[in-house]
Amino acid sequence: MMELLSALTLGLLGSFHCAGMCGPIALILPFPENSKWAKLYGGLIYHLGKILSYALLGIIFGSIGSGISLSGFQYNISFIMGILMIVFALIPMVFKNSTSLNIPFLNVLKVKLGNLLSVKKYNSVFLIGVLNGFLPCGLVYIALAGAISSASIYKGALFMTFFGLGTLPMLLAISIIGSSLSLTIRKKITRFIPLTIILIGALFILRGSRLGIPYLSPDADLKIEKHAEKPACCKHHNNK
Repeated sequence: MMELLSALTLGLLGSFHCAGMCGPIALILPFPENSKWAKLYGGLIYHLGKILSYALLGIIFGSIGSGISLSGFQYNISFIMGILMIVFALIPMVFKNSTSLNIPFLNVLKVKLGNLLSVKKYNSVFLIGVLNGFLPCGLVYIALAGAISSASIYKGALFMTFFGLGTLPMLLAISIIGSSLSLTIRKKITRFIPLTIILIGALFILRGSRLGIPYLSPDADLKIEKHAEKPACCKHHNNK
């Protein structure tokens, strides 16, 4: 539950960063109609596509974490991912350069996005959301680190879904209202993003430290011992 709350918080605060990066796309989505209801419906469809892409990425990276966990390195992964989150938070260039990567696959995505933006249909809006979910973004990298750390396909998908839901209010408002927040306001709020990432990273480091703190930093050995203990009924049966 704590991890999902951190994913939602990362998405909420990160959406102010997204307003500058993805906001322009949200402003020019090809809605079939120009009414507020059409924009609301289209905006929800757009974000549904985007969140589905995030969930798929969560499944992929959660399965990677799950494979590592089966090798006995689950807590090491949580610890390492926490450190990486903090490093990313302390290196602003991760956010500035993440969308300028020259990768053929990404170039194809951008061309497809450009083509879809000229087609005023709801299915085009949905596909734009799907494709946009795969575009490089520093905040998505942070969220994917959390998905890996979950060491579970199911939890990885949930983590990325909650991250996507966190970004929804801000970008949906931009789609409906038709304008973005001022640069001054965005700058003031985005100052809290690195701090939030550091706190989430610290949470994962704490979990990977196995300090025996319930929910925050559980000790795997204690869990194993509890499962290994026989119930009282079984002990009574064996004594007969």
